[in-house]
Amino acid sequence: MRAFAMSLARNTAAADDLVQDTVVKAWGNIEKFEAGTNMRAWLFTILRNTYYSQYRKRRREVEDPDGVMAGALSEKPAHDGRLAMSEFRRAFVELTDEQREVLILVGAEGFSYEDAAEMCGCAVGTIKSRTNRARKRLAELMQLDDDDELEMTDPATLAVISQFSAA
Repeated sequence: MRAFAMSLARNTAAADDLVQDTVVKAWGNIEKFEAGTNMRAWLFTILRNTYYSQYRKRRREVEDPDGVMAGALSEKPAHDGRLAMSEFRRAFVELTDEQREVLILVGAEGFSYEDAAEMCGCAVGTIKSRTNRARKRLAELMQLDDDDELEMTDPATLAVISQFSAA
């Protein structure tokens, strides 16, 4: 196998890695090997397919030895999402009990207005009204406008803020 890997990779270290990857893949998929067939051919097929998969992947990658390309990329810091969630929690506590209740039932738990009305023992219109007022109050407390961009790094925080600030 190593000789075949060397003929493909033309590099000793890459060939050794290729053989190792092949053995790991074969071991992980040993249940797919059909008893009575040629194991050597099966392993060589895995090796060949692994080489060509790595080759295609390398063709899509960009060489960046000086880090110029990586330096141009940026990522928002993770703490932005935590700050927004902290702000959300402070605002959420300031809502009335009824407003928090409907936002949890309708917004966070995903119950329909009808189900929430049944649980709270009131009319559907009352739940819709409370939900609308609660969302508006929450957006007001968080100083969110309709045109504000909600760019959070934490997808869960973005979902919560978006759900509760939607009018």
